[in-house]
Amino acid sequence: MVVDGRLRDRRAAPARRPHGSAAEDEAHELASSWLREAGLEVEVDPHGNLFGHVPVSDTVSDTGAGPVWTGSHLDTVPHGGRFDGALGVVAAIEAVERVGAGSVVVFRGEEVGCIGSRALVASGDPLPRAFLELHVEQGPVLAAADAPLGVVTGIAGYARGELGGRAGHAGTTPMTGRDDALVAAAAEILRVQDAALAVDGAVATIGQVEVEPGGANVIPARVRLSLDVRAPDADRLDELIAAIGFEPDYRVEPAHFEGAARSALADAVAARGLPVIELPSGAGHDAGILAAAGVDAAMLFVRGLAGGVSHSPDELSAEEDISLAVDVLADALERVATSR
Repeated sequence: MVVDGRLRDRRAAPARRPHGSAAEDEAHELASSWLREAGLEVEVDPHGNLFGHVPVSDTVSDTGAGPVWTGSHLDTVPHGGRFDGALGVVAAIEAVERVGAGSVVVFRGEEVGCIGSRALVASGDPLPRAFLELHVEQGPVLAAADAPLGVVTGIAGYARGELGGRAGHAGTTPMTGRDDALVAAAAEILRVQDAALAVDGAVATIGQVEVEPGGANVIPARVRLSLDVRAPDADRLDELIAAIGFEPDYRVEPAHFEGAARSALADAVAARGLPVIELPSGAGHDAGILAAAGVDAAMLFVRGLAGGVSHSPDELSAEEDISLAVDVLADALERVATSR
């Protein structure tokens, strides 16, 4: 299979491709060669995003309704795997080559805040009328449902901020007289967990704990807790923020997929006799940035193996699931590209 071969290509850049690195540049150069091999016209926009367009004389679409894009990203987290992002790029190349319509897009810097797609939207440059993104699920839902594919309903919104005692000698201050900031932080962590459990579909993560002054024999005087909260819609995000009681430093609103592109993916899945499993994405994606800008965006998830692990060298999807996903993506691309 072409997709699996490209994922395993010996020329491919290393799996660790942080944004702004030479490895990300190398991956874009390799993808450019694949685009040319597929007979596509290569373009790089001012933000570094890579495109492969079907030549106008070759396209099967003549609706005049505007372009349709499909693709993903090639940058990774520092210790990422070979499927997150890259799978969506190589699948897009095969789908566009097969259908003879649409454009492949490879965004820059998705893992560090969707830099390429945000820059494109902010520039005011023309956007597509529709965008399809294929991506590994990054979770265990499809595997638990014994389903190879899932149609994404939308992307959870998220908010980030911090939660934040006297210092004293660890050996001479009695337990009854202590004001231990770390003990208070431990109770706060449990409270945040309970708040998230009480809101359906919401999650809350404390991924960083900074303890001051940080001495082994000094009672902690101050503790900073990073806080990342997510929910499928704005109402539940507001509810969770209020329950925890913090002021977010950064917030991204949920994105909903509910147009013709999502319907095309669902129809393409159903046409193959598969159940149409619908699920939200707890992780951000370029499709969410385009959807928030008014593009008819949609996503197709591919079942992840190894417990759905992602952002890890252990992430894995089965070759037969990938093959099926490419078929569905190509089918949906043709449906959208030829519709008015």
